[in-house]
Amino acid sequence: MFRIFILLGSINAFLAVALGAFGAHGLQSKLSEKLMETFQTGVHYHMIHALGLLAIAFACEKLGKSKLVPAAGWSILSGIILFSGSLYVYSMTEIHFFVFLTPVGGVLFLLGWTLLTIAAWKKK
Repeated sequence: MFRIFILLGSINAFLAVALGAFGAHGLQSKLSEKLMETFQTGVHYHMIHALGLLAIAFACEKLGKSKLVPAAGWSILSGIILFSGSLYVYSMTEIHFFVFLTPVGGVLFLLGWTLLTIAAWKKK
């Protein structure tokens, strides 16, 4: 699991930087200020949780065989896809349906951090 979450964290950190640059240089003149802000919120949470995936990789090593740690990682990855992904798509298309996915992604972020907390708490 260590290797998987290092890869997922690194890829997502790369994507967050690339999407941030794309937003700043490619979208700024095309999106309204509010939509640009929405896009940047997606980038911000994307990067934070990409770093979280890297932390989870190390937690896999330190917290032993706990199934909660990988579950936390998958939850956070799903949160990135739904939270940040929905904000990216909404800001570029203005299709309102996508904003309904954003809170689901946020709940997945919370679940991931909760699972990691429980795994650390249970470690003897």
